[in-house]
Amino acid sequence: MNQGRFALPAAVGKLLSLLPVYPGSAIFVIGLNLAIAKHLPSDVQDSLNGKKFRIRVVDAQLAFDFEWKNRAFVACRNNGEADLTIAASAHDFLLLAQRQEDPDTLFFSRRLAMDGDTELGLLVKNTLDAIDGPVFDLGRLAPDRVFSRHKRAPNT
Repeated sequence: MNQGRFALPAAVGKLLSLLPVYPGSAIFVIGLNLAIAKHLPSDVQDSLNGKKFRIRVVDAQLAFDFEWKNRAFVACRNNGEADLTIAASAHDFLLLAQRQEDPDTLFFSRRLAMDGDTELGLLVKNTLDAIDGPVFDLGRLAPDRVFSRHKRAPNT
């Protein structure tokens, strides 16, 4: 699936695969809610209601299970098949989140896989495409930018 792109070493993936699954999903949905939930139109939220998703990070040997419930993403335990599973390498997910790579390009080059409800997959893809700017901007986490935001925050 990686075709010459960066991939986590197999030993790192093996180590990560030993981590408990549910806490990772809980942490993942916090980021998902901060980055994406506020951008979802009401009709999309209605369509997502009760749908179960799985993100599989192939090279990290991790999977995050979550669903859309009560206007937010919530972690859930893996109790069978998800309505939609999206799989790629950690690097390709990062490229997607930063808008440095197009999902169609990754899909047709077999670096991104989607299994399950095709209509739901298209809804998710089109909704993410409609969000302006990168979903995840590593530059915002640079120490100087974090500290400058902290300095501007009013003292309480």
